[in-house]
Amino acid sequence: MMKPADRITRLPQQFFAGLVNLAVDLKEQGRPVINLGQGNPDQPTPPDIVEALKRAADNPRYQRYIPFAGLPELKQAVARWYQRQHGVTLDWSTEVAILIGSKIGLQEISLAVLNPGDAALVPDPGYPDYWSGIRLAGAQMIPWRLSPGTALPDISRLDRTVGLAFLNYPNNPTGRIAPAAFFDAVIAQALKTGTVLAHDLAYGDIVYDGMRAVSLLARPGGKAAGIEFTTVSKSYNMAGFRLGFAAGNPELIRYLETLQDHLSCSQYGAIQEAAITALDSPAAAVETVRALYQKRRDHFLSALAEEGWSVPAAQGSIFQWIPLPPGAPPSVPFAEELARQTALIVAPGRGFGEGGEGFIRISLTESEETLKRAARLLGQYAQTAARS
Repeated sequence: MMKPADRITRLPQQFFAGLVNLAVDLKEQGRPVINLGQGNPDQPTPPDIVEALKRAADNPRYQRYIPFAGLPELKQAVARWYQRQHGVTLDWSTEVAILIGSKIGLQEISLAVLNPGDAALVPDPGYPDYWSGIRLAGAQMIPWRLSPGTALPDISRLDRTVGLAFLNYPNNPTGRIAPAAFFDAVIAQALKTGTVLAHDLAYGDIVYDGMRAVSLLARPGGKAAGIEFTTVSKSYNMAGFRLGFAAGNPELIRYLETLQDHLSCSQYGAIQEAAITALDSPAAAVETVRALYQKRRDHFLSALAEEGWSVPAAQGSIFQWIPLPPGAPPSVPFAEELARQTALIVAPGRGFGEGGEGFIRISLTESEETLKRAARLLGQYAQTAARS
């Protein structure tokens, strides 16, 4: 019998695989499934971005290998984007890395800076893919519990024993935003302890009610303290393009690019050309995406309130975090039975860490009418679940 390497057995279980399989089973039974368990944007990629991809596909330059570090033109576009969006000046040649999706970079940073036995802090609740890179590195994952009210962690937990600490605002799954004062405090602590900060800014453009997301790199000392990851997936409806980037401390960027020299050969050049078009597009294009999600959030919450279930509105991201009502079962059996009875798929909070117990997460990647129907199903089921 063939045995896997230890690094394979160390990988965390894909918690949501069971719900994905359940959704498939329900569809095969002919049931009208509403899948709000995954953050997969449902809108088409803007036509000008698609046209840029098509034009670039005809370019012989991209029918051969391109530089492993990616197109200089895309790095320059990233630097322009940071200057416009966050007032951050970047040296594109040393402070930007191109990624085959930000998920890859969020795992590679652990491989780049952690040795076996080192410790890394991860938000709890938080995005489970942070865990994978830590486990592959053979390092120790320490849950960094988020306050239920603010979704901010205790900065004092960040000490000299911690080699890497992940941040994520707007936060997945809670939908909360962190203020600039929090970033200032965590940067000061990280510089004092020598901890690398890795900030996941995937939802930086998707913020509501006139709020603004804070870039780690825009705060004093942020670039010295760490690195920031973002993506074109959410802001430009380009999830299938698999293109993201990291920016920040030039040493960390060099580590990532060294690792990628050995693991990959950069993303297809035509996709990088499309990303340039996206990043240079007018602000109105992203505002349209933001307004769509805010409208969906508002319709969903209004419909849920009509069922007698009022919850705090998400401040950002493409998700709504929902505390389960008193008397409801734990999040996993709640989500599983909800799916069986109503064919509505939601993500149980426990899948994001122990701190997510007692919550579910829904994705806003369906139409307003579908979300209102989901709210009615959810509200009706919750009343039954709380009584049983």
